[in-house]
Amino acid sequence: MALIVQKYGGTSVGSVERIQAVAQRVCKTIKAGNSVVVVVSAMGKTTDGLVKLAYEISKNPNSREMDMLLSTGEQVSIAIVSMALQEFGQPAISLTGAQVGIVTEAEHTRARILHIETERIKRHLNQNKVVVVAGFQGITRTEELEITTLGRGGSDTSAVALAAALRADFCEIYTDVPGILTTDPRLVPEAQLMDEITSNEMLELASLGAKVLHPRAVEIARNYGVPLVVRSSWTDDPGTWVVSPQPRPRSLVDLEIARSVDDIEFDINQAKVSMLRVPDKPGVAARLFGEIARQDVDVDLIIQSIHEGNTNDIAFTVMTPILKKAEAVAVAIAPVLRSQKAAENEEAEVMVQQNIAKVSIAGAGMIGRPGVAAKMFATLAEAGVNIQMISTSEIKVSCVIDNADCDRAIASLRTAFEIEVKEGEPDQGVKSSSSSSSFVPFSPFPHPPVRGVALDMKQARLAIRQVQDRPGTAAKLFGLLAQHNISVDMIIQSQRCHMMNGIPTRDIAFTVTRIDAQAAQKMLQQAAAEYGWGEVVLDSAIAKVSIVGAGMVGQPGIAATMFEALSQHQINIQMIATSEIKISCVVAQEEGVKALQVIHTAFGLAGSQSIQVPA
Repeated sequence: MALIVQKYGGTSVGSVERIQAVAQRVCKTIKAGNSVVVVVSAMGKTTDGLVKLAYEISKNPNSREMDMLLSTGEQVSIAIVSMALQEFGQPAISLTGAQVGIVTEAEHTRARILHIETERIKRHLNQNKVVVVAGFQGITRTEELEITTLGRGGSDTSAVALAAALRADFCEIYTDVPGILTTDPRLVPEAQLMDEITSNEMLELASLGAKVLHPRAVEIARNYGVPLVVRSSWTDDPGTWVVSPQPRPRSLVDLEIARSVDDIEFDINQAKVSMLRVPDKPGVAARLFGEIARQDVDVDLIIQSIHEGNTNDIAFTVMTPILKKAEAVAVAIAPVLRSQKAAENEEAEVMVQQNIAKVSIAGAGMIGRPGVAAKMFATLAEAGVNIQMISTSEIKVSCVIDNADCDRAIASLRTAFEIEVKEGEPDQGVKSSSSSSSFVPFSPFPHPPVRGVALDMKQARLAIRQVQDRPGTAAKLFGLLAQHNISVDMIIQSQRCHMMNGIPTRDIAFTVTRIDAQAAQKMLQQAAAEYGWGEVVLDSAIAKVSIVGAGMVGQPGIAATMFEALSQHQINIQMIATSEIKISCVVAQEEGVKALQVIHTAFGLAGSQSIQVPA
C-alpha cells in the first residue's frame, strides 16, 4: 500500500461539480489500496477576491491581517472537500495548516516551512481516513501561534513538504494542464507534453516563469528525493514525472531554510576568448557561434554585455585543449563582424586569457535567496580573489577567476558554506565541472538536449557604469541588494576595461524582478557616490527568453541554433548569459513572445496536437 499526497489547485476545486470530481478521484485512489493526504488551494479566484477586498479597505493592508484573511480561503475548500468525500462514504477529516502542525518562520505573507509535526496526520491515516489539509498556510512556533501564509505557489510547497515529512511514496500535483509542457500553451498551442523531466530542469523552468510548479516545491522535491508527478484534474492521463538524483541525507528540521549550498565545484582547465566591440545588431551572435559550432568547438559559459555606443562585447570559455581552435575561429570571423559604421579604433578585437579557473557553489533554489550569491562574492573578496565572469542559475552560481587564486577560493568557500571534503577527494587540485558531484547535470532519460523554452516578461535590467575592477566590488554591490531582499537573476560584467582616475573599471548589468527595479535603482544610486560607481541605468522594457536542457552539455551548436532563430526574425539580442543547462537572452519587451515562438520552432519542440487550457 502506497502513501500518496495529492494536491488540487484552485481551478480543480472551483465549483461543486469539480469538488465532486476530486472526491471521486480520491476515492478511486483509496480503493486501489492507497492511503491519501489531500492538499487543496482556495476555490477558483477566492484568494484574488480576498486580496481585492483588503485593498478596498486599506491601501497598505497589515501583513498579519492579510495572512489571517487569506488563510480563510483554503479553510472553506478543505471543509467542502471533506464533506464531499464523506458523501461518497469515505471517512475524511479537514485540518488547517495549524492543526496539521506546519510550523513556519514568523514572516507574514512569505513564510518558509521549518518543520511539520506529522503525528496527527499519521493517527488519522491509521484510522483509514483521508486527511484534507489546507495548503498555503502554517503557524509560527512563537507563544502567539501566529497564522502565516507561504506566498505564491504555497499550496504546491505545502504538498511537497508534507510528502517529504511523511516520507510518502510520491506526490501528485493536479492542475488545469496535462503536465509539464515544452512551453506555455497559451503562447504556443502546439507545446508538447513531456513524459518526465529532471528536477534541475524543472527548477530552471519554474524560476523562469513556468507556472505549473513553484520553484520552492521543486526545490523541496529535489532536496528530499520526493517523486513528483504533475497531472490534469480533468483527465486520467499519466502526466509528467519530475525525477531527481539520489539526495544527500538531510534533516527535516528547518525544512526550507536548511543548507542551500551542497557542494563546491571547480575546473582549472579553462580559457577565455573575448571579442570586443562587435556590432550591436541582429545576427552577430548567430554568425559567431554558428561558425564555432561548425568547427565543433564546445563552449562552456557565454556572456554578452550591454552595449557601449553601437557595439557589444561577447566572451566565452572553452576547455584549454581546444583554445587554439576557438581562438582561430574568433580571429577569422572578427573582420566579418566589423560594423560598417565603426571607426578604426572600434573594430572587433579578440582577446585570449589562459590560466583561468571556474569555481561554483551548487545547490537547489539559490537564486530565490538573495544572500547566497552575495555570500559567495563576499567570501571571494575576503580571500582577495577578483571575479572576471559570473554565471547564475537555480542550481549553481559560477565565477571565473585567475587560476592562481583557485585553491584559496575553494578553501574559503568550503569554510564559508561549511562543505566538508568528500571521501577520496583532495582539499585542493584539479576537478572538472563534470565531476561526480550530485549537482552535475542529471538526465537519466535519452532526450533531446533542449527540453523547454521559457519567457519571463516580469524582469527589468539595471546597469551600473564604471564599477571598479577589483576584489570586493561584487560583494558590496550584491550584498546591498541582498540586504534589501532583492533577488538578482542574470549578471553580466563587461569585458572592456576603462581607466578612471588610474583605477580599472567595468560596467556591470543584471536583471531583477520589475517590481523591485525602481527601489533597487534608488538604493544603488545612493550607494554610487560612496563607492565611486558611475551612472545607474534602468530599463524595464525587456524580456528574457531561455532554453533549458540537461542534455546541452557537450553539444556544440545549441547556442548557435537559438541565436540563429532570433537572427532570422531580426530580433536583436541585448544580453546573453549561460549555465550548464540554460541559455538566456534578453531582448526587447515587444519581441519577447515572438522570440519564444521562433526558438520553440527552431528546436522542433512542437507536438502534433494543440493543448487546450480550461478557462
